[in-house]
Amino acid sequence: MNLNQITIPSIDVEKATQFYKTLGLKLIVEAFPKYVRFECPDGEATFSIYLVDHIDEGNGITIYFEVDDVEEKVNGLKAKGIVFEEDAKNQSWLWREAKLKDLDNNQIIIYHAGKNRKNPPWRIKNTE
Repeated sequence: MNLNQITIPSIDVEKATQFYKTLGLKLIVEAFPKYVRFECPDGEATFSIYLVDHIDEGNGITIYFEVDDVEEKVNGLKAKGIVFEEDAKNQSWLWREAKLKDLDNNQIIIYHAGKNRKNPPWRIKNTE
């Protein structure tokens, strides 16, 4: 099994599209005003946005985008006007993360985990 795509809701797909293009995603399907799909710059996963009338309150969605250099990506996005809630910092789970929100209040984490993404020191041994 492989994760193909993540789809998130938005109350304004066109504005959300511009935001995610600024983050660096490549638009591959445009069906305004109801739907768009992107390719990530690395890997095979896709990311899409669909139109909703309202966004539910609560914990919502958290989206992780892995990069090689968190500071370089964050500084580049800040130069484009993207505002971060939290600058890059090392986490106890051995990832380096910076946090921001998209226009629909979804949490976005720009991070680097390297080998610890799938193989942290506390990984279960002999998984099948």
